[in-house]
Amino acid sequence: MKNYSPAKTALVALAALLFAGCARREASAYQGYLEGEFVYVAAPLAGQLEHLAVTRGARIEAGAPLFALEQSAEVSTMREAAERVRSAQSRLADLRKGLRPSELAALAARLAQARAAAELAALELQRATRLHQTTVLADGDFDRVRLNHEAATKQVAEIAAQLDTAQLGSRTDVIAAAEAEAAASQAALDRAGWSIAQKNRAAPAAALVYDTLFRKGEFVPAGQPVVSLLPPENIKVRFFVPEADLVALKVSRPVQVAITGQPPLTAHISYLSPKPEFTPPVLYNRANRSKLVFMVEAVFDPTAARDLHPGQPVDVTLAP
Repeated sequence: MKNYSPAKTALVALAALLFAGCARREASAYQGYLEGEFVYVAAPLAGQLEHLAVTRGARIEAGAPLFALEQSAEVSTMREAAERVRSAQSRLADLRKGLRPSELAALAARLAQARAAAELAALELQRATRLHQTTVLADGDFDRVRLNHEAATKQVAEIAAQLDTAQLGSRTDVIAAAEAEAAASQAALDRAGWSIAQKNRAAPAAALVYDTLFRKGEFVPAGQPVVSLLPPENIKVRFFVPEADLVALKVSRPVQVAITGQPPLTAHISYLSPKPEFTPPVLYNRANRSKLVFMVEAVFDPTAARDLHPGQPVDVTLAP
């Protein structure tokens, strides 16, 4: 066995360490796993699960029906609200119209009679004025004719005003109250329609039905998820990098993701955690144990992520 001087031995050891470190850095891959952000679809109202339109593992398009809860009470409420809307609108229309046609016709006839009486009183006043000027008619008789003419004229004005008012409809404040009542009835109808819509849920996006959490006939509390969905755009890779490598990573930088049994996929970094942490236990090994690391997330193109599964272990390398 050859003997080397201590200095030469130290240089050889240092060179070996540097070479090994460089080789490990070039060939190393960051360990990680696939993560999914699930969409839990629930109804804000409680009810019995009447219809479940999807099965676990199925792929659905956006807008596809998911489930429906029992809604007989909501349907009855909607019918009642619709009848109240019709009643309020009819009352408002009636108030705006004023009196009925027959009542308006009666007022018009009274006005015609009053005008005829006023015209006759005017003729009598003309004759009485001539007679009074020739002292044939006494002062008292002349005053009666004159006052009768004035009364007939005022009656014409009174009936004409009544007819104009009748054609205008009800008072402004009464109509405003009726309008408010009609608006409130319409709001109640809208609320009833909203309640029915909330008990019929559809898929917000194309996704995989990851799980169904209730069976038909079971009672679903308000806000309790019935179906969990996994849209492909919600699948991402989460990996951990040492502190020294963090400076080389930027948002939108491409990375290569190696998954067992599949060709490498390209993802783009979407998030760099500002908080350091120790290597997660699932990634413990002799090389990275107890190292300080930062979590990094990267997202795939939705078409590439369609067949990926959360929890799969991956190796991530930086794309050139």
